[in-house]
Amino acid sequence: MRANVVLFWILAGFFAFAAALYGFWTALGGVEQHNGPEWAGLTAMTLAGVLSAFIAFYLGRVHSAQGGTLPEDRLDANIDDGDPELGFFSPWSWWPIVLAAGAALAFLGLAIGFWISFIAVPIVLIALVGWVYEYYRGNFAR
Repeated sequence: MRANVVLFWILAGFFAFAAALYGFWTALGGVEQHNGPEWAGLTAMTLAGVLSAFIAFYLGRVHSAQGGTLPEDRLDANIDDGDPELGFFSPWSWWPIVLAAGAALAFLGLAIGFWISFIAVPIVLIALVGWVYEYYRGNFAR
């Protein structure tokens, strides 16, 4: 995490320098027959620098409040040391496919005709209920 903090501070400094250089350059050149800088690019680069500084500050605070070092900050760490628990996923479940088909049908209804959404809503609801309650009945009941 320490490397991320340093990289974001470098990025914030780069964007601040680029915004200052861009503002000076466009003010000097008189872009688009105006006597001043080009405000859209100057604002975008300034905000990119500010947002990079926000992220660097937040990551620095989290790193200092964490107390320990992360596996990616240690030189003797293995790849498996940083493996988080991702959760449990149903290996043979068909409900996500049905839900994706219902969601695709709902978005198709928004694009083509609203009447298709009336077909999609029951499919989405049935798929959600089936996916939530698939471990309450049948072979995989707990």
